[in-house]
Amino acid sequence: MMNDVTVPQRTITALVVGAGQGIGLEFVRQLLPSVDRLYATYRNSQSELLTITDSRLHCLEMDITEEAQVAAAIQQIQAETTALHFVINCVGMLHDGTIQPEKSLRHINSEQLIRYFQVNSIGAILLAKQVQPLLKHRDRAIFATISAKVGSIGDNQLGGWYGYRASKAALNMLMRTTAIEYKRTCPRAIVVTLHPGTTDTQLSRPFQRNVSPEKLFSVERTVQQLLAVLDQLQESDSGEFFSWDGNRLPW
Repeated sequence: MMNDVTVPQRTITALVVGAGQGIGLEFVRQLLPSVDRLYATYRNSQSELLTITDSRLHCLEMDITEEAQVAAAIQQIQAETTALHFVINCVGMLHDGTIQPEKSLRHINSEQLIRYFQVNSIGAILLAKQVQPLLKHRDRAIFATISAKVGSIGDNQLGGWYGYRASKAALNMLMRTTAIEYKRTCPRAIVVTLHPGTTDTQLSRPFQRNVSPEKLFSVERTVQQLLAVLDQLQESDSGEFFSWDGNRLPW
């Protein structure tokens, strides 16, 4: 009689970037029950993220626009694990205390445009560069970044919001290009950008007046929908741009 062989269980490890509030924080809450270890980054030391008590959660302070900080955070993760199965980047900016989306050309200035690209575009590609070694394993992996439908060039019928639209379009191109390289270096990693729909967060609140109630999602619903999309992805979907309902969006 043969002895029973114990097959080691796969340890599922995730990283949520921009987990200090909104969609990112909700990803942490919904992923925690289904992973063995979850790394989450934040910028604000007053973040609600730091009040979550769970031995599986490991919080890292990081500004995604500073490559040295991104590299340092990834090095901390590499000291504890050799693989990530989910990397979800939720960092994005539409407005802050001084920046507001431009309504016309007369509102354009180079400093604001640069800031949009730093936060919405460049940070994501710095993350993709630094995290690549942790995705070179044999298991299915997801590298997902929150984009926006207004970043679709083909769908743009209204104009305005120059910096936000352009930086999200650039994000989509950077992630599409990353997907092509990852097919060679991390063949099991699926790289996608996601449109979450209009979600009730600080980012969208100043612009919710004309959004019908059925099209304004709670963060809980948004993350449930996005996780459902991620769950259905195939390796052939890498490099695509998906809406919250699973439909592909035009570039």
